[in-house]
Amino acid sequence: MKIKGYRRANGAFGIRNHLLLLPTVVCANQVVNRIAQQVPRAVAIPHQHGCSQVGADKEQTHKTLVGMGKNPNVGGVLIVSLGCEVMDPRRIKREIEETGKPVIWMDIQDVGGSVKAITKGLELARKLLADIEQTPITETSLSEIAVGVKCGGSDATSGLCSNPALGRAADQILEAGGTIVMSETPEIIGAEHLVAARGVNAEVSRQIYAAVERYEQEMARMGVDMRGGNPSPGNIEGGLSSIEEKSLGCISKAGTKPLQGVFGYAEPVPQGGFYFMDSPGNDIECVSGMAAAGIQLVCFTTGRGTPTGNPIVPVVKITGNEFVAKKMEDNIDVDVSPILKGKETLDQAGHKILQEIIEVASGKLTKAEILGHQEFSINRIGISL
Repeated sequence: MKIKGYRRANGAFGIRNHLLLLPTVVCANQVVNRIAQQVPRAVAIPHQHGCSQVGADKEQTHKTLVGMGKNPNVGGVLIVSLGCEVMDPRRIKREIEETGKPVIWMDIQDVGGSVKAITKGLELARKLLADIEQTPITETSLSEIAVGVKCGGSDATSGLCSNPALGRAADQILEAGGTIVMSETPEIIGAEHLVAARGVNAEVSRQIYAAVERYEQEMARMGVDMRGGNPSPGNIEGGLSSIEEKSLGCISKAGTKPLQGVFGYAEPVPQGGFYFMDSPGNDIECVSGMAAAGIQLVCFTTGRGTPTGNPIVPVVKITGNEFVAKKMEDNIDVDVSPILKGKETLDQAGHKILQEIIEVASGKLTKAEILGHQEFSINRIGISL
């Protein structure tokens, strides 16, 4: 099974060839957005961070921005800073350049304000775009794909068919030598023992339990019961009665193979095998973290329906709810609801999902890409100064 894409200077393989417009701070968002409006082939990642942050919180924002720039789906990067933020644009540029891809940095205060920065940014963006468009399309095997598996807006059909069907596809990718990343720490609570049991050693299992314990302790520190928001009102309306029931369905989307390791939010994912990223369950923060970790594609199951995407990573929407498949056909890529009527087996549905992954990894646009869904959000740890 072959996929088509772009070989980077450091050997990484991307399935898209994006020019990324990267603001280092919220104050640079408007300049970046104006550049993106006039360079349609570019993608921007406006965000609310980059200043008034310290310690681990500051480093998490830095790590996420760098990871987005390093992602193999990105061919080149234009960094736009304000000039007085806590993020260090020189460091961000230096670390992204380790991949060998072209990176240009521009500072709004140095250039002389927003209007001049937009003019200068357009010139630089078009130069970068002309550069990365020279990258040839090549083929590789499925062993070089890293797929994030995610669920959101879940209902009863998620656990019954779309998640286990995705699990079948995940196993086939792993058997081909590829990588599967599951995340959403709050959404394995109640089933963490099943995930931990798949750990290749005691340390990996311990890290799963530690990640869950950290979330539960943080909720206790805030004086709230996490179960008041998980399952969400939409989950409950869709037929999920408890966090345990939701979690049992959630974990099936990662297949059955051994868990090779656990890594932190936006940390680089190793190549080959099944891994867990310790992350929030929030859809946008979770997908952004996986994109920053280096996955090239996300498979996102939903029973209630959700339109969200990502600026640099195609997001394949899968549902097991036939009513959502029809009502939200603009947003759904794969319908596996025939499973519930006995018209399709889990294996057949898994193969259908795998074929969609191969097509999207070879250039087919997802519904989210066609509609321009480019949601991006960085998980925040600490308070603002």
